[in-house]
Amino acid sequence: MSVVNAQGQSGAAASQSVVTTGAGSAELTELRRRYLPRGLTSSHPLVADRARGAELWDVEGRRYLDFAGGIGVMNVGHGHPRIRAAVDAQLERFTHTSFQVVMYESYLRLAERLCELAPGDGPKKAVFFSTGAEAIENAVKIARAYTGRPAVISFTGSFHGRTLLTLSLTGSVAPYKQNFGPYAPEIYQAPFPYRYRGWSSEQALAGLEELFASAVSPQRVAAIIIEPVLGEGGFVPAPPEFLRELRALTERHGILLIADEIQTGFGRTGRLFAIEHAGVVPDLITIAKSLAAGFPLSGVVGSAEVMDGPEPGGLGGTYGGNPVACAAALAVLDVMRDERLPERAQQIGEVLAERMNGWAAEHRLVGDVRILGAMAGMELVRDRMTQAPADTETARVLALARERGLIVLRAGVRHNVIRTLMPLVITDEQLEEGLEILGGALAEVAAEARA
Repeated sequence: MSVVNAQGQSGAAASQSVVTTGAGSAELTELRRRYLPRGLTSSHPLVADRARGAELWDVEGRRYLDFAGGIGVMNVGHGHPRIRAAVDAQLERFTHTSFQVVMYESYLRLAERLCELAPGDGPKKAVFFSTGAEAIENAVKIARAYTGRPAVISFTGSFHGRTLLTLSLTGSVAPYKQNFGPYAPEIYQAPFPYRYRGWSSEQALAGLEELFASAVSPQRVAAIIIEPVLGEGGFVPAPPEFLRELRALTERHGILLIADEIQTGFGRTGRLFAIEHAGVVPDLITIAKSLAAGFPLSGVVGSAEVMDGPEPGGLGGTYGGNPVACAAALAVLDVMRDERLPERAQQIGEVLAERMNGWAAEHRLVGDVRILGAMAGMELVRDRMTQAPADTETARVLALARERGLIVLRAGVRHNVIRTLMPLVITDEQLEEGLEILGGALAEVAAEARA
């Protein structure tokens, strides 16, 4: 057994650092089989050893380009030196007090920064938690407390989490919902504007009006929650005109608008928040994932008046807004600003658009390409006329890419969308290398489909 710390020291000086056993992937995979439930899955049969920037190495020493980023968590890249320095400095001071017992500066400074950066000119407030699902749950609590109304509307194809309430809001069945019900009451779903699958903005808005007429009065609705770009639902951007009409509709009925920016936020789409592309100011924004570069941290940011809806003691959590995670998040915001990562996302998106649209022209397996900044989705179909989802073919592309040194994920209600979540610090050379691998894997599977 070897003991190695972050600086590469060994022996007694590193005795308080991470312990590694040198075990191979076969041994560790067997531990997984024996001790973890089958309900917990992994997209790739790999065991990580270390990662830096946009690269990851497994315990066998093999290098991979990371186009997954821990499901959109590593926008600033693995092991960014400024994040590590901020974390180390906070570790030297303290790791936990619970903000509900004793306050600390990193929480307060992060709230200040995010309130300044969030869309809208009015006063804002923020509160922090640990997971995205907690952020969604608390946004709903805040909305219900402020409006005094019970109902919440989400959208088909959405993903908002795995807790009872967030799973109730989630608009995808497999594999999330299974036999976990009954689900939370007073949750309703409207159609998301997914033009490739037959839902225009006009049709989606008409569907929402039909919901008001047939299922729930708008006077009973506390909030409508929407992902500006469907994440797990297939990387489908909501058209700006739809978001603007949705904002106008909510204002007419006294309904709050919640933007779920958990996967879209922090530069991924070319803006700090994806909702900014539409010029819409939501009442509440939920954040997590790339907020703290891998440290568990989430939050709700929004109108000060709305955020003050719950009475004192109604919000919180023992680990919410951990001081180390808040320190990491402050450093993330510095990196976003100083390294111009939203602008970098736009540059990455231009490269992705050129390559993916080229693949679509070359391979009938590619049915649709959707790109906003570096958030790109490529939907694979067996037949462009019927749009039959090519789910097994999508899995095959991912497997071939992994064999050639690229980690990439799929998404979509039909599991047939290849999505990109590479760190925004990826170099041009690394981006080109990864796209060459992905394009080669796609071409091979497309040829197999034609045979």
